[in-house]
Amino acid sequence: MNLETRSFIVLLVLVTLLFGALLLDFFQPIFWAATLGVIFHPLHVRLLPRVRQRQSIAALLTLVIICLTVILPLWFVFGAVVNETALLYQKIQAGDLGVDKVFNWVRMNFPLVPELLDSVGITLDDIRSAASTAAIATSQFIGTMAVTAGQGAARLALMFVLMLYVLFFFLRDGDMLTEQLVYALPLGDARERALMAKFAEVSRATVKGTLLIGVLQGFLGGVIFALLGVQAAVFWGTVMVVLSVIPLVGASLIWIPAAIGMVVNGAYVDAMILVFFGAVIIGLLDNVLRPILVGRDTKMPDYLILLSTLGGLSMFGASGFVIGPVIASLFLTVWLMFAREFNDTTGAELYDADDTNSE
Repeated sequence: MNLETRSFIVLLVLVTLLFGALLLDFFQPIFWAATLGVIFHPLHVRLLPRVRQRQSIAALLTLVIICLTVILPLWFVFGAVVNETALLYQKIQAGDLGVDKVFNWVRMNFPLVPELLDSVGITLDDIRSAASTAAIATSQFIGTMAVTAGQGAARLALMFVLMLYVLFFFLRDGDMLTEQLVYALPLGDARERALMAKFAEVSRATVKGTLLIGVLQGFLGGVIFALLGVQAAVFWGTVMVVLSVIPLVGASLIWIPAAIGMVVNGAYVDAMILVFFGAVIIGLLDNVLRPILVGRDTKMPDYLILLSTLGGLSMFGASGFVIGPVIASLFLTVWLMFAREFNDTTGAELYDADDTNSE
């Protein structure tokens, strides 16, 4: 490699890093534009014959459908959540959650519990004090989130518009951009196409699986809460959507305490209905649909999906439930490529066997 080639490669890396730094603040809207572009690309293709193969019109129609079927409903849900969050914040600040009532009920109906706690140096009063402190901290957190959301409304609107703008071009020019990337990247066309296919596969599976399961659990949880007279049903349903990324126990972190509260208040029938509905209906969605919609399509074990999802949420915020599994899947794909191409035949056979078993 001569000096000119080395200098050009250095310049290429430097310019690429600078360009990446330039777009770093817009990573999430670009990522979501790419993800939605991949998910709705089949719809875009179906619309093309109806508009005489005019890419721009098909992309615009696809964008309108996305807004009407996905974004507009989310906007109404967001508005309801904001209103109920404000009411919940006021109740927590006023101490109207009935924490003292729960502890008094435990002391009266289960006298052995205080004795067991005393044996390990803990009292119900200590737990009640900790619960009150947690409630105050929660109210402060909710208030901070509300203020932050209000201050960041302009930026959120800008990112949203930017995402829609970029999504239009990804829908219209997606095939051409893919071919240009394959031509430009120095990884080998077969590897590049495999990595892009994996990105599309995992993005679809994660959104289709994790998000669909979460929305169903949150919707059903919110409906049963509303029917049973639980206040802030939309808010708690939305919290279930968020917690649904935790397999097996996600939504139960909400409906189990709610059932206990019903028992404390003497609403035994409502508590039984909620427990049955939560364990059978909401629980089955997670235990039956998640392996079918997520694990099978991503070809990743459940524990890796969980770890990558939680890591993604920690690093990238709400978008991490997709970004995390995508990174984990690309990590596995690249290392399997390495094992197949640079190891002995045993490694290649293992790779092929793994692919065969996962299909």
